Amino acid sequence: MAKKKDSEKRVNKILIINYEYPPLGGGGGVATRDLAQEWAKSAQVDVLTSSFKGLPAHEDVCGVGVYRARIFFRTSRDVATFFSMLSYVLTGFFLGIRLIRKNRYDIINTQFAVPSGPLGLVLSKIFGIKNVLSLHGGDIYDPSKKLSPHKSPFFRAAVNMVLQGADAIFAQSTNTRDNALKYYSPKKDINIIPLPFDPPRPGKISRKALGMDKGKFVLVFIGRLIKRKDIPTAFRALARVKSDNWRYYIIGDGPEKQALEELSRELNIAEQIQFLGFVDETTKYNYLSVSDCMLVTSLHEGFGIIFMEAMYFGKPIICTNNGGQVDFLKHKRNALLCDVGDDKSCAENIEQMMKNSKLRKSLSERNAADISRFFAPAVAAEYMSFFETLRRESGNDCSSDRR
Repeated sequence: MAKKKDSEKRVNKILIINYEYPPLGGGGGVATRDLAQEWAKSAQVDVLTSSFKGLPAHEDVCGVGVYRARIFFRTSRDVATFFSMLSYVLTGFFLGIRLIRKNRYDIINTQFAVPSGPLGLVLSKIFGIKNVLSLHGGDIYDPSKKLSPHKSPFFRAAVNMVLQGADAIFAQSTNTRDNALKYYSPKKDINIIPLPFDPPRPGKISRKALGMDKGKFVLVFIGRLIKRKDIPTAFRALARVKSDNWRYYIIGDGPEKQALEELSRELNIAEQIQFLGFVDETTKYNYLSVSDCMLVTSLHEGFGIIFMEAMYFGKPIICTNNGGQVDFLKHKRNALLCDVGDDKSCAENIEQMMKNSKLRKSLSERNAADISRFFAPAVAAEYMSFFETLRRESGNDCSSDRR
């Protein structure tokens, strides 16, 4: 009898709310996908996300039901506009009602305080379903944006409402938790669970096959070309490097591309920089696997899935010291860190990395060893354990079979 009662308290149905889900968006969407696919091994998992041209309104992907609410004013898969996010909250509300009425979920997991947060909060209150909020960093603090939630009274009020209304809050890093406490003062505890990492399984490839010069020191950037990534600092640092025996491959697209191309010409390094644009996962990992180093000079990172990708391939990293990455990237242990906007220090790190093969080997080995603690199954299991505890404490069983 006791066994039956315990089984009834298991989390069998999860609704994930995230306005971006692959192929839309960046690392937050990828992390959501990795969690969803892990949870789907033992539960029914549906994702309420937003649409984009060419994507079906509904599809099942690796055991996960993906439902896309129709949105407006989004022209790029890499960057959402304010009005596209606002339309997601409105159209997602009606789609969410239909999904919950059909599949009474045990838990709602809302990814991002904005724009997903208000939608998750309202649906959870209407249907009495526990809502677990996952903070990603940029959704509560983005120093590159004038309308960053921590600066804007309107968005700060929205984030405050979402934080206070959530049944539980998780941050992906110490930095994200500290920013939430500093700017919003939530009344409940914020626990930390890192983003999950699903190891890629690429085949082997050579630099020659990618048309790359075998003798050059290859640096790589992966991400959206937006102001927060502060790629100009990387360009100015590279322009300071005394040797020209390097190449920098920019993987990703975004609104800053034209300005970056112009800056590379002004700094006389355009021939050494290649913009690859948006590429598929296999191509991305091919370039990363044959690179010598990852170079990312962001103003801030909530966590940084890209760093875990570099770690998995045993690549040393050069990056800034502001954000969630400092939880797992330590200076001279598995990365060389510099201050935000400090192109001089960054250039010194690049030259040190190029010249010191012993340092590169040491950083590489530690990264390859450290990455295992972030693998998706362990992170997903930590979340699931909390979901089941939350449901048991609520004493509420509102699930029903899929009809």
